[in-house]
Amino acid sequence: MALPLLKYAPTTQNSRVDSLRVGSDEDPKAVSMEKAMDREDQNVIEAAYRQIFFHAFKVDRERTLESQLRNGQITVRDFIRSLCLSDTFTRSFYNLNNNYKVARHLVEKLLGRKTYGKSEEIAWSAVLMTRGVRGMVDDILDSQEYLEAFGYDTVPYHRNRVVGSRDLGETPFNITSPRYDAYYRGILGFPQVVYTGTAKAYPERARQRRGGFPEDYLSIVRSLPAMRGASASASADIDYLAKVPYRSIGR
Repeated sequence: MALPLLKYAPTTQNSRVDSLRVGSDEDPKAVSMEKAMDREDQNVIEAAYRQIFFHAFKVDRERTLESQLRNGQITVRDFIRSLCLSDTFTRSFYNLNNNYKVARHLVEKLLGRKTYGKSEEIAWSAVLMTRGVRGMVDDILDSQEYLEAFGYDTVPYHRNRVVGSRDLGETPFNITSPRYDAYYRGILGFPQVVYTGTAKAYPERARQRRGGFPEDYLSIVRSLPAMRGASASASADIDYLAKVPYRSIGR
């Protein structure tokens, strides 16, 4: 049974109030098919890939959809919907994150603003749970907020990043919401730090023990009653990955 979208209250006016400042480099750059020089212009297609995937490799590109967009068979809104429902998005983002992260990512990418607190994340997570990604994407793209902000032929963008009361504006979404969550970044082994410089050599006097080293008290700790018979590798055989809940790929 599909649940209706829960009610949530806006927590910020930054994306709902028209800016009164003079144009600057921080102003959003709207990319629209209506403003393109011709249908063969790749700026609209590249902007759509950057907005949803941040970067699209050659294997991630949807050539058929690109051709349909250039020929006027589909709108930019339809192209954005197809990217959100593509195998690339499902395989490289949806399957690797929880519902809260996916809901927050889709709101930021499609509506161009941050979520209105945890209440909006919970509301959209309920839609994901009952109707899946397709149901959430359809609801966002059919919403009055999306149509008023971007319409049918404008690629979504980060709206009104500059905040008048602060010196520093909002951080871009691709930095605050990376593709992989921290849990999967640890499994995949990145980010990796590669040091190519020269290791610092400590002087000989720094290697002299002057008391306070943990190794000096290791024998005392091992003699304590609670530590007798304890194995140093008691937790080495525990399969921690099997104990972490995850979303099944087949769901």
